Amino acid sequence: MVGQLMLGLMILITLHELGHFLAARAFGIKVEKFYLFFDAWDFKLFSKKIGDTEYGIGWLPLGGYVKIAGMIDESLDTNQISATPQSWEFRSKPAWQRLIVMVAGVVVNFVLAIIIFAGIAMYYGEEYYLNKEIEFGLTPSALAKEIGMQDGDKILALNGQTLDKFHSKISADIVLSQNPILTIDRQGTAIDLPIPTDFARKFIEADKETFVMPRVKFTVDSVIPNTGAANAKLQKEDKIVAINGIKIDFFNDFKAKLDTSKGKIVQLTIERKQADTTQTFEQNAQI
Repeated sequence: MVGQLMLGLMILITLHELGHFLAARAFGIKVEKFYLFFDAWDFKLFSKKIGDTEYGIGWLPLGGYVKIAGMIDESLDTNQISATPQSWEFRSKPAWQRLIVMVAGVVVNFVLAIIIFAGIAMYYGEEYYLNKEIEFGLTPSALAKEIGMQDGDKILALNGQTLDKFHSKISADIVLSQNPILTIDRQGTAIDLPIPTDFARKFIEADKETFVMPRVKFTVDSVIPNTGAANAKLQKEDKIVAINGIKIDFFNDFKAKLDTSKGKIVQLTIERKQADTTQTFEQNAQI
């Protein structure tokens, strides 16, 4: 973690100072030093002079600097401004050029922030549900059930504003709304659910609880070795259609049944595809 922090600081400092450096050079201003970290008391870890500029790494990791001729900066060198201004000095340039040189570092950091956040957004994307694609409705969390939602409900609107898409953390949007009313579709009937005044407190207490999830049918994707599923010889693409003779259609029903059967042996009714046929059989499994 320390290494990651230092690397992040080094990148930010270098790019910030590079902004000042490039702006100064673009206007013909001489840059005497370009340093990552401070070379306090003239002690440095590395330095190399290329052209008019000395590039180096200081020992004090509190920032970095570029020493621009004709400008009092982090070096606090006041001797250079006692002489007659030269055409290649900062102080001899027009005000608009001096302003650009001074703000260039901040501009680079601002652009970098946009690039980083854009990259994060492109990599992780935005997770949301499209109402038109939720075929079997939603599975409400305990918090959603407290305000009146039921399995199979669909969210239509919040405060009268139609929601074509929404995310599982819609509870945060509810908290931020004034006198919120959630409109849901229950088996073709629109129902308004007024949100109780203590919802915000319960939302905070629930911490990262997912408010709703799509209600989906499911099949076995993989079987972890040395588990009840493996001992029951479940296979990939098996479809569990009942537990102890009680029919289940959706994953939330399956999960709820497992949660109440921990440590017990249950009877699974399984549909398994073999060749062009589907077999239905029963198998015991310990949960």
